[in-house]
Amino acid sequence: MILNLRLTAALCVALSLCALLAVPANFPGLGSDARFTLAVFALATCAWIATPIDDTYIALGAGLALTVTGVISSDTLFGTLGDSTVWLLICAFVLAAAVTRTGLAGRAAAFLVGGARTVRQLVHLTTAALVVTAFAVPATSGRAALALPVFLALAKALADRRRLVVMLALLFPTVILLSAVATLIGAGAHLITVSVLWEATGERIGFTEWLLLGLPLAVASSHLAAETVLLTTTRRADREGAVHITAEEIQRHTDTPVTGPWTQAETRCALLLGTVVVLWCSEPLHRVPPAVVALIGAVVAASPALGTVGLKDALKTVPWSLLLFMAATMAMGVALADSGAAKWLVSGLPAGVTPLVFLAVVIAVSTAAHLILQSRSARSSVLVPLVVAAAVGAGVNPVAAALASTAAAGFCHTLPASAKPVTLFSDLPGTPTYTPRDLLRLSAVLAPLTALLVLFFATAVWPLLGVPLTP
Repeated sequence: MILNLRLTAALCVALSLCALLAVPANFPGLGSDARFTLAVFALATCAWIATPIDDTYIALGAGLALTVTGVISSDTLFGTLGDSTVWLLICAFVLAAAVTRTGLAGRAAAFLVGGARTVRQLVHLTTAALVVTAFAVPATSGRAALALPVFLALAKALADRRRLVVMLALLFPTVILLSAVATLIGAGAHLITVSVLWEATGERIGFTEWLLLGLPLAVASSHLAAETVLLTTTRRADREGAVHITAEEIQRHTDTPVTGPWTQAETRCALLLGTVVVLWCSEPLHRVPPAVVALIGAVVAASPALGTVGLKDALKTVPWSLLLFMAATMAMGVALADSGAAKWLVSGLPAGVTPLVFLAVVIAVSTAAHLILQSRSARSSVLVPLVVAAAVGAGVNPVAAALASTAAAGFCHTLPASAKPVTLFSDLPGTPTYTPRDLLRLSAVLAPLTALLVLFFATAVWPLLGVPLTP
């Protein structure tokens, strides 16, 4: 069914492309650069939806086509790789490699989980620990890989309570995906959103601003999802039983040290990570850009004297394909905005729509978009430029609209293939885990809940934090 949906969507995009190419060159408000940009944009979207070709290859081809034809300059295409947000992500991955090498994350998780005495406490303490990892490890796939050993240790400790193990298997990827909105480095899609907003409106959202807006939503949505997972996966009898998992018990099932005195490497890494996070959060006080802070932290983390990981080893963990994808899609966003293509594309939307209705539609479309476009970055590349252009015409603050779309697009739990963390936890040999039916049952409840929560934040919370609904 989902495959047919994707093929249908691809066919619609292809037909739209044919109609676009048939538009006369003198069509009001649509110049030759805009026509070609829309054609490339439609072809790229169609390829992302319906072909097995690598997403990055498609994005690079689209960026190259726009450059060769003169829609954007070569400086624009290559300059996106030098964007400060790209450097922020590179350095964050180096820091994450240092954290992973020391095993610090496992020790912290064991400390939190060890305080649980009931099933509900275990669920929410695990959720809190996973939310915190958004500050230490960029990208959801990296956080999932870091959290997997902790889950396997918990699964072995709870081997006699199968339903709880299945519940935890579903909890980990769910919280990892929804809590990514807490920080700017939580997902590549966030950096694409920031770039589109900067090019289209001249407004740049920094690390601190994103943290102020995203962290409350991440905490609320993660704990709401945790309660939903608990109620949809377990029975009352499962939830009533007591639990007591000690750090020593977790240690028996994992190779990374979670008990005993801290090593010098762990202490140095914890101090470094804490210092970097504090400097990120206090940017308005010292005015040092987050990318520069991250670069300083990466240099220290990989230094021979104080570091815990070699620079070559750390750089191997950087997802260069993702960075190239982001750079190419940023260039596509520039072309959509500068050529007037995005503005023309949304010019036919109904007039007189209230900001509330506009945001509700944007959030609903963004929430469901994972059924067609599996890549979170690709979804933002397609949706955010159009949302920003449409918001201006609808009298809605484009920053609020873009943030709402990006946050809603973080929901991707319907199928095992909908996101890498969901895929990773769905197939664990020797460990009970969830089925596609479990995902569908959870998605049916969680999708509308998270959409309504994003709408509530966009209309009631973010205006109090400096992002009004209307400009």
